Amino acid sequence: MPSEPVVFSQPVSMDSPSRFFNRELSWLAFNQRVLEEAMNTRYPLLERLRFLAISGSNLDEFFMVRVAGILAQIYAGVTTRSDDGLTPQEQLDAINSRVEILRKTQDEYFHILKKEMEKEQIFLISRDQLSKQDTKALKSVFEDSVFPVLTPIALDPAHPFPWLANLSQSLIFSMKDKKGTERKALIPLPSSLPRFIRLTKKPARFIALEDVVMQFIGTIFPNFTVKQSGSFSIVRNSLLEVDERAEDLVRQFETALAQQKRGDVIALVMNQDMPDELASYLTYKLDVESFGVVRRNGVLSVRSLSSLILSERKDLLFKPYKPRHAERVRDFKGDHFAAIRKKDMVIHHPYESFEVVVKFLRQAAKDPDVVSIKQTLYRTNKNSPIVKALIDAARAGKDVTAVVELRARFDEEANIKWAKDMEQAGVHVVFGLMNYKTHAKISLVTRKENGKMKSYAHFGTGNYHEITANLYTDLSFFTCDKQLCTDAALVFNYLTGYAQPEGLKKLAIAPLNLRDKLLKLIDKEISYAEEGKPANIWAKMNSLLDDKLIDALYRASQAGVKISLVVRGICALRPGIPGFSENIKVKSIIGRFLEHARIFCFGNGNKLPSPDAKVFISSADWMQRNTMHRVETLVPIQNETVHEQIMGQIMQGNIKDEALSWLLHPDMTYTRVSESPQAFSCHQFFMTHPSLSGRGTAKLRGIVARQKKAVRKEERTGVLPAVKPKRTRTVKKAAAKVVKKTPVKKQKKIVRKSLAQPK
Repeated sequence: MPSEPVVFSQPVSMDSPSRFFNRELSWLAFNQRVLEEAMNTRYPLLERLRFLAISGSNLDEFFMVRVAGILAQIYAGVTTRSDDGLTPQEQLDAINSRVEILRKTQDEYFHILKKEMEKEQIFLISRDQLSKQDTKALKSVFEDSVFPVLTPIALDPAHPFPWLANLSQSLIFSMKDKKGTERKALIPLPSSLPRFIRLTKKPARFIALEDVVMQFIGTIFPNFTVKQSGSFSIVRNSLLEVDERAEDLVRQFETALAQQKRGDVIALVMNQDMPDELASYLTYKLDVESFGVVRRNGVLSVRSLSSLILSERKDLLFKPYKPRHAERVRDFKGDHFAAIRKKDMVIHHPYESFEVVVKFLRQAAKDPDVVSIKQTLYRTNKNSPIVKALIDAARAGKDVTAVVELRARFDEEANIKWAKDMEQAGVHVVFGLMNYKTHAKISLVTRKENGKMKSYAHFGTGNYHEITANLYTDLSFFTCDKQLCTDAALVFNYLTGYAQPEGLKKLAIAPLNLRDKLLKLIDKEISYAEEGKPANIWAKMNSLLDDKLIDALYRASQAGVKISLVVRGICALRPGIPGFSENIKVKSIIGRFLEHARIFCFGNGNKLPSPDAKVFISSADWMQRNTMHRVETLVPIQNETVHEQIMGQIMQGNIKDEALSWLLHPDMTYTRVSESPQAFSCHQFFMTHPSLSGRGTAKLRGIVARQKKAVRKEERTGVLPAVKPKRTRTVKKAAAKVVKKTPVKKQKKIVRKSLAQPK
């Protein structure tokens, strides 16, 4: 289902709000594109289900943060208009209309995918589809493994309405006892239990946890008759309120996190058949605004559908992809420092392994010649090998500094834990600047070589997170360039000691000069256009919101600069308006991997791609929060091979992509560029073609020739063949066969194993 057009009646000019798209509606359009991948038949079935689940998770977080923020403005009486001219209330009204369509589409796609899964022998059944054998097997397991962890809660003056966790799901009942007295009760579904319980293996049959509880409700309330019941889930405000002037910032965050868990309920999601009486009762008790009350004709928690993605059904999943390792490092027998001394290199994740970043720091931790390690940490994973390497280095007597950002949304608790662990090991832990998040991704290692100090730096576009590095497309740039390393040291001094860096030779950083640097680069392209020279800009980012940069791009378009933007998510710029932005093309790439790298290319008087172009990688999107309220880096790429790889291979591959691309139109609608199985896919290309800068002893000239030949071949032949559904037995026959062939004892074992699986 395509996005609904957003109509703008105002004329577009450089001083009118209509030159911008609304941030919130643009984000919802992005989530619609994610949802549309659930209907992309070029993908395996369970991967399509994954996209549906991701759209649900995205929408939950949107409410927890963005809608919560708009509500806070409304309650505070704020009437300030957004860049596109809407008050907070007008934005909320527009959001509600768009979310209603999005949720209906999710429910529709769920039922479509459910039918397709049944053809592949994967069933999500309801209570009325349970056979006698199913019920017998479930009853025993319910009594042993489910009943003991359930907590029925009476709802009366002696039992006030309980606190319910964010994103939790519960059952509510209206019952009568033997005397005819009416009672209400609640059963929160424990997070320790899986959302779906598996009944049989072949075919794979599941039933929702709430249906299992309802099936045996008589065991829980033996002296009552249930008259009405329903299922519901809640979404809470998850904004953090922290006084950053506090002397103990860690303690402030710990207190704020505890308060966050008790945030107001901003969405109450109920099943379609929830009785009106119970719905009104819940709305009153949870104090939910009417716009936040939702009835769904599908699953309440769309995000939970990810638990139906069966790892054993490899035929319904993407073919496993194993990242390549940097051949350059192998040439030097695993010595990262020697490889970097030889030449700068860039690693393209997830096509190339993140292990090279981990091993770089592990080698630094063990190397007796390394004297210091400095590291920024915004997000990292559980049992992080990066954190372990820093701890090992500190214990080995090296001077280790970690700049930990406590304000990384939804990772605050994890970052507090890592900070405490590192401090105990002797790492100097710093929490950065009071008023600016530290979002820059930098490692700086200094070692003694031939009686002198030499530094090695890593600059990244993504986080030091081993798990997401397998899912996000990002760049890791390694260099021992003296000026870049000195600049990195100045940035660390800024973060740890408030020493504002002066005399940066190559780096530009936010909030000091990154935006100004970008504006100057755009203005330079305008001057080339005015001189009649080629003027080109290619830029790739996650979000485009900064009004100053957007206006600069409009001016560039009007001057004749040809601009191609790859913006995955939010885009406030309106492209393709005659006489205003007709030289700007914007597209979004949505596919197997999440686009996350930030790359900016400026023609410098040449048509792109060009060896004389100016190329940069960055940790920053073009948003005011990044350019003015965070510490970010803008890193120039000057090594010839790395320059060619980033601009001529990675960026050009993004520009050429058709299979995964959505084109943005002036009315904020998006259309898929191509549905042809032969369309060029940049993801498929990067998965099958090695990068340039990590090739080591391979001859550069031969590589470049093969890369160009490969691009032409991919354009001709295409990728991602269509997935054809198999013909299978009907649902009824398959279910009947299970009952006949699966012994009750074996079925109980399957159900118990399902309950024991981690969520």
